[in-house]
Amino acid sequence: MSWSLNIGKVAGTVVRVHLTFLLFLAWIFAASYASGGPATAVNSLVFMVLLFLCVLLHEFGHIFTARAFGVPTPYVTLLPIGGVAQLERIPEEPGQEFLIAIAGPLVNVFITIVLVVIAGANLQTSAAVGLDNMHILLIDRLAAVNLFLALFNMIPAFPMDGGRVLRAVLASRFGYVRATEIAAAIGQFVAFALGFIGLMINPILIFIAIFVYLAASSEAHMVALRAVSRGVPVSTAMMTHFETLSPEAHLDGAVQTLLQTGQGEFPVVDGTGKPVGVLGRADLIRAIKTLGPDARVAEAMTAELPTIGHRRCLDDAFKLLQQKQAPAVGITDTGGKLVGLVTSETIAEMMMLQDALPKGVRIGPWSRPAGA
Repeated sequence: MSWSLNIGKVAGTVVRVHLTFLLFLAWIFAASYASGGPATAVNSLVFMVLLFLCVLLHEFGHIFTARAFGVPTPYVTLLPIGGVAQLERIPEEPGQEFLIAIAGPLVNVFITIVLVVIAGANLQTSAAVGLDNMHILLIDRLAAVNLFLALFNMIPAFPMDGGRVLRAVLASRFGYVRATEIAAAIGQFVAFALGFIGLMINPILIFIAIFVYLAASSEAHMVALRAVSRGVPVSTAMMTHFETLSPEAHLDGAVQTLLQTGQGEFPVVDGTGKPVGVLGRADLIRAIKTLGPDARVAEAMTAELPTIGHRRCLDDAFKLLQQKQAPAVGITDTGGKLVGLVTSETIAEMMMLQDALPKGVRIGPWSRPAGA
């Protein structure tokens, strides 16, 4: 994630802090200092740091559970709205997704129990609604907010954990794709409800509602893309007409290719046609500004272009797009030469074509009845 700083690595997962999170802490400190002086400012800052430490532990609940099922977890990022653990894939096995999703809220429940039973925190409603009230003990506020985080995250709407728990429960009966559609629809209904409540009570709920609605729509779209790509030979859906760049080419030549083709991602290949990287439109423009038009493509390209063989299926390419967060996946022949490209736009276009076909008919000559 851009604008993020790496602050260390915990159990193989890189911990990142987004710049806006640091600005948020600075704003909390300044506002508290202005209203109550240095003691209030320090108290507020300590509370916020401890709160986000609890958020980090919540995310590592997801991470360690995911690892138990063989799901890599490269990094976790702290944002002003909470934490985001990057899992390379979401398991489609309902039991696995259920356990991964429920692990985060259970960590918050465990923290609450520890604070109440061992540290003697007083769990009261006033502590949850008065997080900025310095007259309430810090430990009481921390216990209350952990319980609130657990309950809030169990709202049955993506991207909250409750949305994934709901999908896991539904998937055991309706299947993964249909379960996602139902869970996304429920999430959108929850978003409308939050927005309506926000109009009457708190405008912040309106922004949360918009976020929930977009996340639910995005999840349903992503699962639909994955479903339509399953079992389809990648050679049928890949782009075969595209321009490539040489690592030794100048950036001004790449700009001319960009203007002439309108292509967004340019594979970089060596003299034998084997891929060595990829140069995207945004990276090209940024390099022109910082390095100048005479710089080489090799200086601006992303060092790795994920590739799969041309005999593989499209859903394998889709998984690579998700796992590597790559702009494109290269398709290679038996000799390793680049023969095609697959992007998320490629799969989306294929999904639109699939929706236009009669029911039961799939894209590709292998799906036509004999003699047709």
